[in-house]
Amino acid sequence: MQKSQGYQLFLFINTTVITFTLACIVIASGIALYTVKMSSDIASSVINEPQSNSIYLHLLKSANHSFVNEKDIEEISVSDMAFKFATSVTPEDPRTFLGRELPLFSFFDTKIHIAGQGTDYTTLPIESPQPMEELLKDRETVPPDEENESEEKDNKDPVKPPENKTVYIYHSHSWESYLPFIKNGEVPNDAISNDEKYNIISVGRKLQDNLHDEGIGVDHNKTNMTEALHSKGLNYNHSYTRARDFVAEAMASNEDLSYLIDIHRDDKRRDTTTIEINGKSYARLFFVVGEENKNFEKNLKLAEDLNKALEEKYPGLSRGVLRKDFSVGNGVYNQDLSERAILLEAGGVDNNREELNHAMDAFSEVFSEYYWKQKDAEAQ
Repeated sequence: MQKSQGYQLFLFINTTVITFTLACIVIASGIALYTVKMSSDIASSVINEPQSNSIYLHLLKSANHSFVNEKDIEEISVSDMAFKFATSVTPEDPRTFLGRELPLFSFFDTKIHIAGQGTDYTTLPIESPQPMEELLKDRETVPPDEENESEEKDNKDPVKPPENKTVYIYHSHSWESYLPFIKNGEVPNDAISNDEKYNIISVGRKLQDNLHDEGIGVDHNKTNMTEALHSKGLNYNHSYTRARDFVAEAMASNEDLSYLIDIHRDDKRRDTTTIEINGKSYARLFFVVGEENKNFEKNLKLAEDLNKALEEKYPGLSRGVLRKDFSVGNGVYNQDLSERAILLEAGGVDNNREELNHAMDAFSEVFSEYYWKQKDAEAQ
């Protein structure tokens, strides 16, 4: 009898300890799942893949089977949803398996809102942060094909720039250049120049000239951002903050400025950033929209509209519309300063002058049509 009571006491203690341990594990797991920061892709896939209307239809059907036809409801996998929430892993997206384990791998945890031809997670635009000593180096440049440029100018009547400036073009990374412009340039990190004739500023100048031809006034900021950062003791990481000073100052002095276009150059290579359309070679374009600002939705709509127009006239020229939040980049890109702000990636390190000019001609055409259409709508 005494032995039986001892055995029962042993079982009771064991059961209590096991129950308490399991309860602690469940509570700890719940807290961990509640506090874990899931990637934007995971959250959106869990929310968006089982469409909200399907969830609603499931609930409606559970209330009354006669309300909803079974074929109208998409199948929802509860186990799939639970797995994604619990692990932050999306089986169809290999990035999510190693995102937290590999350094810088989370950089690719972003959203392609609209993907262009040949665009996927392996062809996203990339930046190569450079130390200030590299940005300050003088690099020998290769003159562009001046004969073609002068011939192109000779065929045009000079146009007086409109006095009313409504478009602001600037370059947060003004040093970004192209390998064909750099003597002995071989790798992406060589594509750097502080000479505005041979860096991304020259692309902005081409866009400015084209828009002037279309009767659109442009304020083009040609600031050497390397010097602007260096003079303040700042480095690459403060590029957008420093550029903001110039944008805000320009907008304060001219209330008509409404379109902000920050032009960059991608680090990707030629096979990703070049396309042939109707026998012409073009540097491809990519729109980047920051999610972390009050104007996100309107700026996204602008990028969508321009992307769609480009796709209709020049299929494949645009690589798409890319959304970025704080987890994968700046997230704002000074786009909180205007409801009509975009960041435009113009080609990659291997693109030449002709390809860039073709791209700017196409973009100017599409942008001008959009601009005047908006002007007409506002006048009514």
